[in-house]
Amino acid sequence: MKIDLTDTTAGKVNKALVQGRRAIGTPAVGMVLTLVIVTDEENAYDALKAAGDASHEHPSRTLVVIKRVSRSPRDRTASRLDAEVRVGADAGSGETVLLRLYGEVADHADSVVLPLLLPDAPVVAWWPVNAPVDPAKDPLGALAQRRVTDTYSSEQPVRELTARADAYTPGDTDLSWTRITPWRSMLAAALDQVVCEVKAVEVEGEEFNPSCELLAMWLADRLDVPVKRSLSSGPGLTAVRLDTSEGAIALDRADGALATLSIDGQPDRAVALKRRETSELIAEELRRLDPDDTYAAALRFGVERLNASASPAAESVPVPEAPAAEAVPAAQATEPPAKGEPAVEAAAAEAPAPEAAAKEPLKKRVKAS
Repeated sequence: MKIDLTDTTAGKVNKALVQGRRAIGTPAVGMVLTLVIVTDEENAYDALKAAGDASHEHPSRTLVVIKRVSRSPRDRTASRLDAEVRVGADAGSGETVLLRLYGEVADHADSVVLPLLLPDAPVVAWWPVNAPVDPAKDPLGALAQRRVTDTYSSEQPVRELTARADAYTPGDTDLSWTRITPWRSMLAAALDQVVCEVKAVEVEGEEFNPSCELLAMWLADRLDVPVKRSLSSGPGLTAVRLDTSEGAIALDRADGALATLSIDGQPDRAVALKRRETSELIAEELRRLDPDDTYAAALRFGVERLNASASPAAESVPVPEAPAAEAVPAAQATEPPAKGEPAVEAAAAEAPAPEAAAKEPLKKRVKAS
């Protein structure tokens, strides 16, 4: 059921919601949260479709705030609110209200949204595009316990990560981080199967892909090892390779759907690792409304620090250990080498004792959030 309201108010929208519920025979409100989507007209359809699909798992009242740009100075001074109320089959498993704001009222969208929030229910704000620099200080973001952005939709995604880190507030999250949840889980499970020490990591993926940068920062923060960021033609994140004391561990996904997990000494395994739709991503974010401390730690690690830590890793090449030299008499050791014979370095580092080597850490595990 759809109800169109032109030049209306928030009070009339509330009355239309009650009228719509009674008309379809469900006067009770059975929704668990309010999802506020702030977008433009171009991206409203895709965002609304994703929210409708996610509502089957999380019944919610979805408020779509669309700020319409007025073309003439006269229209900019005239305030108007048009609304479209959807209930029943047209709104998924909840209620949907499209709010189109014109003129000065577009600068005060929070005053329109506030009366429409579900009482005693959490609020989640989502910006599919054009997210504010500091979502927590945005008037609509201040109403929400959870604020979802998507760095991938920005013009400069990698630089946007630095801005997100500077303005981070508990409750902020990003769909670019949500996209790598299966990768983090799979890498953590792979390291749980092998007792080893991780020495270096390489993350391969598209250029200007914030998910690749976030995964690299997460690995660098958790493992405290150099992480090299290499480029590929995609799609998205294509491979992660770990150099460990027990051999290489690689998770390779070339086609964006099926990945191959390779561990030295074990047969290769095919892993389902498809690129997920936006509806699956937003549904995952709605499952938890508490601050994501793991995301905060990875974000604050910083792209600049990641690039700095990767520089020595790119230059260094692992060299196999030389066999132990046989004992040389003291008289021969002090004599200078003859002509034509290779010189032997006298300042070679002593090998650690077996007791000390046994006490060294054997494994650094990745903790998936």
